[in-house]
Amino acid sequence: MKKELLKQIIRDFHVTPLPALKLKRRTLQVPVDTGKIITLVGVRRSGKTSNLFNLIEDLLNKSVPVNTVLYVNFEDERLNLKTEELDLLMRSYQELYPDIQLEECYFFFDEIQNIDGWDTFVRRIYDKGMKNIFITGSNARFLSREIATALRGRTICYEVFPLSFHEYLNFKGIVPDVNSTKSIAHINHHLVDYLKNGGFPEVIDYDAPLRNRVLQEYFNVMIYRDLLERYEIKNLPALKFFLKRILSSATKLISVNNIYNELKSSGFKIGKSQLYENLDACVNIYLAQILRKHTKSPVDRELGDKKIYAIDNGLLNSLDYKFSDDTGKALEQVVFLELRRREQEIYFYKDKSECDFIIRHGIEITKAIQVSVAMSDEKTRKREIRGLTDCCNEFGLQKGLIITRDSSEELDLNGIKISIVPLFRWLLS
Repeated sequence: MKKELLKQIIRDFHVTPLPALKLKRRTLQVPVDTGKIITLVGVRRSGKTSNLFNLIEDLLNKSVPVNTVLYVNFEDERLNLKTEELDLLMRSYQELYPDIQLEECYFFFDEIQNIDGWDTFVRRIYDKGMKNIFITGSNARFLSREIATALRGRTICYEVFPLSFHEYLNFKGIVPDVNSTKSIAHINHHLVDYLKNGGFPEVIDYDAPLRNRVLQEYFNVMIYRDLLERYEIKNLPALKFFLKRILSSATKLISVNNIYNELKSSGFKIGKSQLYENLDACVNIYLAQILRKHTKSPVDRELGDKKIYAIDNGLLNSLDYKFSDDTGKALEQVVFLELRRREQEIYFYKDKSECDFIIRHGIEITKAIQVSVAMSDEKTRKREIRGLTDCCNEFGLQKGLIITRDSSEELDLNGIKISIVPLFRWLLS
């Protein structure tokens, strides 16, 4: 009976058009011919399944026969497969299509971590010559570092984040023209919404009450499934206090020691080591991200100052941390997340002055980026320029970038060329 069900699921996918809502294009470029298992990881509801459907659509557009594509969503409650039953999937497919060689097929396994022993199954079919394998998983049982261990060098991981601003406009049906005054006004109107509401794909067209309810539900799932269940965290009140503190500190330096003292003075009984583990867990499930201070010593970078960033502005605002009142924070959050999407290795610089982001390639610092809402206030202007030029001098850079809400200017200060650009232009570049 289970084999017949699998045949039905396989065949239904082949005779049913791809879901239109999932075919809005993402900019993440995932190759299909690496000979490696491709794994998509990221925060819940960020669009990993949509990226799978984008890949399938690309294959079909290249005249790959649809019946050589095997897509299975392992969250389908009808499946309920045990480890030893995973082979039924391959046997069911071969009985449906006996003339198709499995080595010629493309396998898309969505949320496969729901099956115990999935990694042994995937490794085995890969080693038998089935090289076109694409998998996704939620964060509760499927972290990128665990994938690398489980699949032992056979995989390449790609991170999926909530929508970039370019993708956000695309989902809204807007084709930006950065040289048209009318288009720029339209772009900036939507940028205001993006800065406040974030980029989780499902909610971008929801009204504010519904959007906030859905985002709050995302957060609750992360707490109860990803943190409590996955990491077996027992002290829920202390965890909620900890999460509120780190998320309300987005874009700022984070001190676990200070949070520990606050918890202790409030009567919570929890060890400091547990708080460090909680922070690691939040990073692992992509709820929060850490930015380290750049130092020459890797040990000092690991143990030194850290800033905290959240995965999405809309999620922060839905939790009522008054984040929407601070445009500067919202800008810095968006720039940080965009740099992460662009797979940059980023740090912050801090000595006598500060620079928000520096980009490193190998052992070389290649870019310095400052973020400021505006440059009209003289005190702010001096502080931002000083932080950027000090950073450039430290690393021998001849160029620096300041991203603002809407300012545009070119400066040349002691041989350092500083470009001041509005956020929308940088995001769409």
